[in-house]
Amino acid sequence: MPKLKYYFATISPYTYLAGERLRPVVEKHGLQVDFRPVDLMAVFAATGGVPPGQRHASRQEWRLQELTRTAKKLDMPFNLKPAFWPTNMAPSSYAFISAKNHGDGDLLGLSFAFTRACWAEDKDISQPDVIAQCMTAAGFDPALADKDMAGSAEEYARNAEEAVTDGVFGAPFYITEDDQRFWGQDRIDDLDAVLSGTL
Repeated sequence: MPKLKYYFATISPYTYLAGERLRPVVEKHGLQVDFRPVDLMAVFAATGGVPPGQRHASRQEWRLQELTRTAKKLDMPFNLKPAFWPTNMAPSSYAFISAKNHGDGDLLGLSFAFTRACWAEDKDISQPDVIAQCMTAAGFDPALADKDMAGSAEEYARNAEEAVTDGVFGAPFYITEDDQRFWGQDRIDDLDAVLSGTL
């Protein structure tokens, strides 16, 4: 079974816009996905990236236009200025890691639930009740959010370190077994083509 590393951030708008479009690619190629929630700010700091609010005005303006266009193109609900962004992404990331390590629900669905809560539902994904709602919607026991917090925190920190080593600088980011790297929600078709041997 071929493996795929999937680095994502629970507050990333582009991770949200990727939605669940990875699912048919996973099913088509029988991929074993290694889900890796990552502290995007730590990755930015290590790779020369700049948080959105600190970018030049022209970059910020383009980003807002691009997000709006992309959401319309994908016909996805999108709040350009969500009520709870930025917010602490660690609690939702810890919960995701615990769900991955101890649960048996839908991990891709969970990653989408967290980002959708932020970017389409105006919910604060750092809050326990919102985390519980997202976990329940994806078929996980919400009590898992608090299981082995120390272990989840260690894995979360390690994900950021390994992301930098793996050449990751943004999210979503996909890496195949032969180190083909794909950055962005608009590269899922390219990932499929490479896995199919047509690109």
